[in-house]
Amino acid sequence: MALHTIDIPLASGVSERVGWRGWVSLAVLMLPVLLVSVDNTVLSFALPQIALDLAPTSAQQLWIIDAYPLVLASLLVTMGTLGDRFGRRRLLLIGATGFGILSVLAAFAPTAELLIAARAGLGVFGAMLMPSTLSLLRSIFRDREQRRLAIAVWAAGFSAGMALGPIVGGFLLEHFAWGSVFLLAVPVLVPLLVAVPLLIPESRDPRPGRIDPISILLSLATMVPVVYAIKSLAVEGFTGPAPWLLALGAVAGALFVRRQLRAADPMLDMALFRRGTFSGAVLVNLLSVIGLVGFLYFVAQHLQLVLELSPMEAGIALLPGLAVMIAAGLGVVPLARRLPARILVPAALSLSVLGYLIVALTTDAQSLSMLIVAFMTLGAGIGMAETVSNELILSSAPAAKAGAASAVSETAYELGAVLGTTIMGGILTAYYRAALDLPVGIPAVAADAARETLAGAVNAADSLEPAMGAQLRDAAAHAFDGGVVITSLIGAGLIVLAAIVAAASLGGSRRIVPQE
Repeated sequence: MALHTIDIPLASGVSERVGWRGWVSLAVLMLPVLLVSVDNTVLSFALPQIALDLAPTSAQQLWIIDAYPLVLASLLVTMGTLGDRFGRRRLLLIGATGFGILSVLAAFAPTAELLIAARAGLGVFGAMLMPSTLSLLRSIFRDREQRRLAIAVWAAGFSAGMALGPIVGGFLLEHFAWGSVFLLAVPVLVPLLVAVPLLIPESRDPRPGRIDPISILLSLATMVPVVYAIKSLAVEGFTGPAPWLLALGAVAGALFVRRQLRAADPMLDMALFRRGTFSGAVLVNLLSVIGLVGFLYFVAQHLQLVLELSPMEAGIALLPGLAVMIAAGLGVVPLARRLPARILVPAALSLSVLGYLIVALTTDAQSLSMLIVAFMTLGAGIGMAETVSNELILSSAPAAKAGAASAVSETAYELGAVLGTTIMGGILTAYYRAALDLPVGIPAVAADAARETLAGAVNAADSLEPAMGAQLRDAAAHAFDGGVVITSLIGAGLIVLAAIVAAASLGGSRRIVPQE
C-alpha cells in the first residue's frame, strides 16, 4: 500500500510458482482482511445497543463509528512506508497484537469517551494490518498468474466480510452484549500471530521511502479538523467552530500537497493525480463508498429502532443486498471487457440512484420488503462501480507506482467510510432534531434524551407510562424517517455526481486486467 511495495518488477518476467505453503499463507493473510471488513458493517448493528447502554450524545455516536476509519485512513500510506523500511511481516504482527488488545478494551469500555479512544487506537493498529497483507502477497506470489488470483481473493475478502458482518453481528447481539462484536477479533488474530512467523518470510523494500514526520502530521491535521467540522455543523451550525476547523484543514491540506510536490522522495506521489482516469476512478470510488456506508448507517437504526427487528433479523434483512453486491462485482468483469468504463460505470450507478429513490418514496410506509429491494438495487450498482473503479486506479498508474496507487485506493475507501457516516449521519441528526415534535407533558430528562438520538428517544419511551411512551416512539420514528427521506435524496445526488465524474473522466478504457 506504500510507495515501494513491489519486490520484483512486474515486467521482469520472473515466474516462481508457489505450492501449498503459498496458498496456506494466503489463507492466513485473509484473516485480518475479513476482520476489518466485518467490522465495517457489524458496528452499525451494535450501535443501537451501544446507544442504549452508554447513552452517547449524537456527536459521540458518530465518533464511535468514525474514530476508527478516520485514524486508519490518515495513517495508511505512513504505515505502508514503515513496513517497507522495517519489515512488512514485523508490522503485521505488531498491528495484530495491538488490534487484539484494544479490541478487548473496547469490548468493556464503560463510557462513550473510552470507547471512542479505543476505536481510535484500533485505527492505528488497523492501518498496520491492511498495507502489510497486500505487500506480503506481492512478495509471496511472484508468478504473475498466481499473483493475479491471490489479489482477486484478497479483494473478494472485503465483500465476503461485509456479507458476514450482519449475520455474525446479529447472532452475537442476540446472545451476548454489544462488546462481543469487538471480542470477535481475538479468535481471529490469535491464529494469525501463531501462523505468520511459521509460514511467511520477512519482506522489505531494498529502497524504502523516507519517513517524513511532518507529512504525517500534516495529513492528520488535514483530515481530523475537516471531519470534525462536518460533525459540528450538524449540531451547532455555522455558529460553532466549523468554519475555523474547515479553514485549518484546508491550510494543512495545501501544505501537505506542497510538501509532496517539492520532496525528492514524497510519501505520496501527487503526479498520479494528473492522470484523468486515475483521479476520476478515485473520486468515483470515494463517492460510491459514501453512498453505501451512509445507507448502512441509517438503515441499521431504522430496522432495529423503528421496525423493531432484532439485530439478527436486521442482519438477515440486509443479507440479500450484500449478496447481490458481491455477485455484481464479479459479474461485471465480462461486461467490462466489452463496454467502456465511461458508459458501464454510470449505467451501474444509475441502479444505486434508483435504490436511494425507492428508500425516499417508501420509508414512511415502513415496508421491510421495499427496503430489501432498495438495498439490493443499491448494492448491485455499487458492486459493479467499485470493481471497475478499483481496477482502473491500479491499471491507470505506472507499474512502478502500483503500491502508491493501492494506498490511494484504500485511503479513498476508508475516507468514504468516514464521510458516509459524517455527512449522511450529520444531516440526518440535524433534521431529526429540527423535526422532532415531543408529546405535551413529557418530563425534561426524557425530552433531552429524545432530542439527542433516536436510540435516546426509544430508551426514554421505555421509562414513561405506556400511552406517553407510545406517543414519544411515534414522534421520534416520524422525525427520523423524515430525515431518512432527505438523506436518501442527498445520497442519490452524490451517486449522480459520481456517475457524471465517471462519464467525463474514465475515457474509453475497457481494460479489466491490471497492467503488468
